Amino acid sequence: MIYVDADACPVKAEIERVGTRHKLKMFIVSNGGLRPSQNPLVETVVVPDGPDVADMWIAERATRGDAVITGDIPLAARCIENGALVLKHNGEALTEKNIGNVLAMRDLMADMRAADPFRQGGGKPFGKADRARFLDALERVVRQAARL
Repeated sequence: MIYVDADACPVKAEIERVGTRHKLKMFIVSNGGLRPSQNPLVETVVVPDGPDVADMWIAERATRGDAVITGDIPLAARCIENGALVLKHNGEALTEKNIGNVLAMRDLMADMRAADPFRQGGGKPFGKADRARFLDALERVVRQAARL
């Protein structure tokens, strides 16, 4: 199965394409505002409003052999603990080996933003190369999950 933390996910269409090709059940989880897919393999899950409700829904279900797509680092850490394979929206794999460093960097950046309220964040726009990199990474993760 593929679980998608869908709020602000720029690669939902790509996930659906790969999941459909592999005939995988996909859960698109958000707290609303998404148009449901007509694909019978896609289940749109709308959770109640509240902090981390979608994250908790995914973390309670994702286990070994599942793929999780999220940009939320604490959610990724919980899913990795459960044995799921995790990808960020840019195709970066989060694993037992790197999640500690990624969590530490996230906390450091939060501290830096708190110390300088005028600091403007902002990364580069999400482009075609990012989508291609994500598609390649998702294909690898889906094949890896099938072997588990």
